[in-house]
Amino acid sequence: MSFAEKLRLRLDKTRKQLFGRLNDLFRPGATLDASTWESLEEILITADIGVSTSHLILDKLKKRIQKEKSVQPHEIRNLLEDELIALLSGGISGQLDDRVVRNKPYVILMVGVNGTGKTTTIGKLAGRFSDQGLKVLMVAADTFRAAASDQLGIWADRASVEIVHSKGGDPSALIFDAMDRAKSRVFDVVLVDTAGRMHTKVNLMEELKKMRRVIEKQIVGAPHETILVLDGTTGQNAAAQAKQFAKACPLTGLIVTKLDGTAKGGVLVSIQQDLGVPIYYVGVGESLDDLIPFNAEDFVKAVTE
Repeated sequence: MSFAEKLRLRLDKTRKQLFGRLNDLFRPGATLDASTWESLEEILITADIGVSTSHLILDKLKKRIQKEKSVQPHEIRNLLEDELIALLSGGISGQLDDRVVRNKPYVILMVGVNGTGKTTTIGKLAGRFSDQGLKVLMVAADTFRAAASDQLGIWADRASVEIVHSKGGDPSALIFDAMDRAKSRVFDVVLVDTAGRMHTKVNLMEELKKMRRVIEKQIVGAPHETILVLDGTTGQNAAAQAKQFAKACPLTGLIVTKLDGTAKGGVLVSIQQDLGVPIYYVGVGESLDDLIPFNAEDFVKAVTE
């Protein structure tokens, strides 16, 4: 099964419950009037694209229709897909798989709140990079939650990669030791797990900044990536989290998980529009290969057709 086919299968809920209504709205012979625009606005907002981004899309569609003049109602669907693809492609600057080979060690700091699937995602990334022949080091810097270290250890065993962990203690001290090991033993990729922070907790955000400073002092140019993991089922709450994390640290990419269980897949458009950083992967299941490299066109086709 191709990535596009898997996306369509796993994003069935978003497509059927929400964007599937486009078939009726823009059927051949349909009229284009105020009611049509209101219905389209409702579809976009219900899909958790967000009010401001939905209005932006509607404005762009109306301008294109005015410019091209001969557009029929049933053709607006194709124009809508074009606009969604354009918005979702705005922050793309190369897939993560292509970037990790640029520096050794390539340090990836993973952030996000508890429950987003962050630790599991790190495990899947470790397996992915290991399968590519890269030497991977996992750092269990979520020292506040013992279960996080244990969970990451299980993934390290599955992926046959090394892990640095400590029960309790200062996460920044653990990271300092991990960076030393990464340099001395020439690891290709370092994946750093962090405590699941509530984006409203100032002290935890300050701890995250401290961890970044430790990495920067140990390895020039690191962390090379700071990736935020978001739970797609939380819709606009995920968008709010993204904004707060972006204020606390410079994000370079996003991974959105659990999209197979939600009708709120449109939140990716809202987040991309707000932050302008690439979506590297989307999670559509529990298996290792259910972490799929993000492609804007494949995603839009999967939820709208």
